[in-house]
Amino acid sequence: MELIETLLAGKEQGCTDYAAVIEQIPYAKLLGVEMREDNGELLFVLPFKDANVGNTQLPALHGGVIGGFLENSALLHLMWARESLEVPKTVDFSLDYLRSGRAQTLYAQCEITKQGKRVANVVMTAWQDDKAKPIAVARAHFLLTQDNA
Repeated sequence: MELIETLLAGKEQGCTDYAAVIEQIPYAKLLGVEMREDNGELLFVLPFKDANVGNTQLPALHGGVIGGFLENSALLHLMWARESLEVPKTVDFSLDYLRSGRAQTLYAQCEITKQGKRVANVVMTAWQDDKAKPIAVARAHFLLTQDNA
C-alpha cells in the first residue's frame, strides 16, 4: 500500500515515477518499455534493441514484440489512469499490422474508450517516424481489479 500512496503523491505533485508502475509488469520491464508525458498525454516508448528484430533481411521488428508492446502500453495506461498498481487482466486483444516496423524506436499512445467498474476498452496506436502513419493499431478489453475501480 505504501508504494501506491507514494505513486499518488508523486502524481499529484507532478513528480512522475513511471518506473514504479512498469515494475508491476515483468514483460514490460523485459522489453524495455518506457513511459513519459508528452503534451499532457502518456507516451510509451520502446527503444530499439537488436533482440526485437524478427526479420533480419529487412530488418523489421518482430510482430510479437509490437503486439506485446501495445498490450503492455494499454495495461500501463490503465494502471496510471486508475491510480492503481494492480494489473488489469486481458480479456481480448485484436491487432492490425499496417506497415513493417523498421529497426528503430517504436512509440505508442492509448485511449480508454470506455471504463466501467469491471471492464475497460482501450485503443492503442503505434508509430515510428510519423504519428499520422501508424505501423499498428490494436483494440482490447480488460478486466479491472476492484482496488480502485
